[in-house]
Amino acid sequence: MTEPFLSDLHILQFQRYLTSERQLSPHTVKNYLKELQRIQQCLPETTAWTDITFEHLQNALAKIHRQGLSPRSIALTLSATKQFFKQLYKRGIIDTDPSTSLKAPKQNKHLPKNLDADSVDHLLNIETTDELSFRDKAIMELFYSSGLRLAELASLNLTDFDTSYHQVTVIGKGDKARVLPVGKEARIAIESWLTIRATLPTIDDALFITKQGKRLSHRSIQVRINKWSQQQGLSTNVHPHKLRHSFATHMLESSADLRAVQELLGHANLSTTQIYTSLDFQHLANAYDGAHPRAKRNKK
Repeated sequence: MTEPFLSDLHILQFQRYLTSERQLSPHTVKNYLKELQRIQQCLPETTAWTDITFEHLQNALAKIHRQGLSPRSIALTLSATKQFFKQLYKRGIIDTDPSTSLKAPKQNKHLPKNLDADSVDHLLNIETTDELSFRDKAIMELFYSSGLRLAELASLNLTDFDTSYHQVTVIGKGDKARVLPVGKEARIAIESWLTIRATLPTIDDALFITKQGKRLSHRSIQVRINKWSQQQGLSTNVHPHKLRHSFATHMLESSADLRAVQELLGHANLSTTQIYTSLDFQHLANAYDGAHPRAKRNKK
């Protein structure tokens, strides 16, 4: 940092505020000042802090963005800027705070982490020797087969399935119902579990219950799945949402049918589903074409 910047009266007062009042670490204070200097370097050279307008700051952020700074870094610059001008306003140095309407650029959504197909196979290939293993296998198979949310699976009742267990009706976000296919391996696992379930005392119509007949809680489902991931020797912890992510990713890899996966996941907006893929526009167009009602589909 240049000496004129550090000797600026308003900067010195802001530094004291961060150090004394907020009691931030020297490293954090240094980062705040570094971000303020970054914004200052993008402002008109002869403009004093007290003369800065919203347009000045907006143009400075746009310039920083053009320099290739990541949205996360720009958000840090914006945070320091807002803190600085808030203090100027509180001390009566400026009449209005020019930074109040500034907004950070949208953060990029990261692709959810998922298991590859081999890891999923390894996870699901558990030895069923008692009531809990039969139940847990059915739970994991259904998560991966139909891409359910944790709350959707936990709330399932026996009556939510058709008579052959080829379809299940779930209630998703916004109390919206959707009908989902159930894969062969999941059907086999569910039918095996139902044979065990029939021998247990039951309190309600819940599909997945404890040994005491109570509906299995969200937390219990999470704990059991992670327990199996460790027992099966997977290198990562597994939770229900990771199985849902894996379902979505593998479906897209196999079919590139974004609309179909959107329906299966129960996403209201296509943009939510797009986080599972890095398809370019042409590839996306092909996915739309493949979803057209007149398209020839393999009905097997």
